[in-house]
Amino acid sequence: MAREINRLSPRSVATIDKRGRYADGGGLYLQVSVFDTKAWIFRYTLRSKPHLMGLGSLRTVSLADAREVARECRKMIREGIDPIEQRRAEKAARQLEGAKAMTFRQCAEAYIRSYGAGWRNIKHAGQWSSTLEDYVYPGIGNVPVDAVDTAMVIKAIEPIWTVKSVTATRVRGRIEAILDWAKASGYRHGENPARWRGHLSNLLPKPGKLSKVKHHVALTTTIPP
Repeated sequence: MAREINRLSPRSVATIDKRGRYADGGGLYLQVSVFDTKAWIFRYTLRSKPHLMGLGSLRTVSLADAREVARECRKMIREGIDPIEQRRAEKAARQLEGAKAMTFRQCAEAYIRSYGAGWRNIKHAGQWSSTLEDYVYPGIGNVPVDAVDTAMVIKAIEPIWTVKSVTATRVRGRIEAILDWAKASGYRHGENPARWRGHLSNLLPKPGKLSKVKHHVALTTTIPP
């Protein structure tokens, strides 16, 4: 009974070179193929249907790792879960999560590609890209778009809010539009941290009321000899 599982040893796994399948027990096999290629497979029956599941090459999956995976598979089978279907579902979930992990810059570039062709002024897309490159990307370009918050938005626009108010206002609006697009596309959740009314309007002075910077004519001073 004790040898029903764990029949193989690390030494036998390393030295077996004849083609065939070698049982470790509990559905786990070492399969030796042409050119001494070795890989793990797991055989099981679920709902009266036989299945064969690849677990990976011996080069990347050790005997101990293969046994652990086989143990988890047997547990799933006891619970009526198909290990192959479970693995597919987990892979799909990871791919979906990866697709959602878009950076702010990636979303901005996608937004410009989507809407740029419809802008009447061909310079508009260039202006969007240049202002984002100058004022936004250095701080939040590589930040996951779902992680962009109010503090990050303010940090991007506050340095130019009082000295370049027109540009700053446009930049804020562009950030807001990109974040709205990202939310609609499923890349972020929650409120838009770049929204002006009822949000940034409580944190920054209204652009129209900013004092204009007065420029004075430089005076030439004559220094007496």
